[in-house]
Amino acid sequence: MQHHIVVLGAGYTGAVTAGRLAKRLHREGVAITLVNPEPDFVERVRLHQLAVGQDLRPRPFSEMFADTGVELKLARVTGVDVDRKTVTVTAADSPEREELQYDTLVYALGSGWNDGGVPGAAEHAYEVSSRPGALRMRDRLAALDAGRPVAVVGGGLTGLEAATEIAEARPDLDVALAVSGTLGDWLSNKGRAHLRKVVDRLGITLHERAAVTAVGPDAVTTADGRTVPAEVTVWTTGFAVHPIAQATTLELTDRGQIVVDATMRSVSHEDVYAVGDAAMAVGPGGKPLRMSCASGVPMAWQAADAIAARLTGAKVPRISIRYYQQCISLGRKEGLIQFVTADDRAIERALTGRGAAFYKEMICKGAAWGVANPTVGMPSRRRRVVQPQARIDVPAGTAA
Repeated sequence: MQHHIVVLGAGYTGAVTAGRLAKRLHREGVAITLVNPEPDFVERVRLHQLAVGQDLRPRPFSEMFADTGVELKLARVTGVDVDRKTVTVTAADSPEREELQYDTLVYALGSGWNDGGVPGAAEHAYEVSSRPGALRMRDRLAALDAGRPVAVVGGGLTGLEAATEIAEARPDLDVALAVSGTLGDWLSNKGRAHLRKVVDRLGITLHERAAVTAVGPDAVTTADGRTVPAEVTVWTTGFAVHPIAQATTLELTDRGQIVVDATMRSVSHEDVYAVGDAAMAVGPGGKPLRMSCASGVPMAWQAADAIAARLTGAKVPRISIRYYQQCISLGRKEGLIQFVTADDRAIERALTGRGAAFYKEMICKGAAWGVANPTVGMPSRRRRVVQPQARIDVPAGTAA
């Protein structure tokens, strides 16, 4: 009987995990099902581009997983029972529910936007954390006349990329950026200086120390009483993990993330693995890995390699997960590459300007290429399943 692996979610982490497992395991002994509601891969790191009217290259899973043995099931996950080892899904084109039985589960449902409980945000704000959200915002921006106000709330990577992309693509709009602290306060001196220069050059009105406490149909209000006009409010203050896990008996953090060990295996259920934003894994310096593609892809490598090793009786490798840089696009012509320590603290070295924009573009293209090439171009031999979930956890170095 085949060992059935079910992977939930086909973002960067889920798609990489499924593809890498298919490269590592012989088809005779394993069946891999990838559950996702959409038939093509979404480049989440480019959704701010989609929101301003740029077209993204289609990446259908039918081509990506052709001849790999990965079965794509177009459906939404509506429930997970980790004690019965079942997943309930609803087909994308039908209200009928189906129950999938698994031997190993990979939970990669990721995260979505979080309104933070701020009054009016859910009703009036737009988000760029999903393709439907980005397309909705795209239509709204296209309908705005020249001179109309747009406010981006949040000064993290998503907020910076959204504000600068909108300001560059639509210089006729009055774009404002509201940040709760100071602009780029986590960056190096060089990084902050360059960011401020670009924001000024693009004509973005900056509101610092402006925590937004309410969102209305035509303005946002800050904690200190400021009113920022906004016919479109873009909310980028944070992300919340998918809520499905909260209804399970998995051990979770207060944020709803699945607690995993160094191999991305649930600490409470040994047949469940979690990767990406859905998982709480510890990185360098004992700090939790942040929600990002930079964290998620190495987590996917680790989970796939650990599952394959345990199923084939091999030693479980340990992949080093650390940070090197934070890559920020500031429109299509500008960028900022902030180099960081292994535990993600900014150092003084940074790349700016057109060179940084090119660097970021190569990173984005590389991330998409890596989904279709989950062993990063290195040869891989498919091994036969010899025992389910074998506990041979001796580290064997880093694998690519």
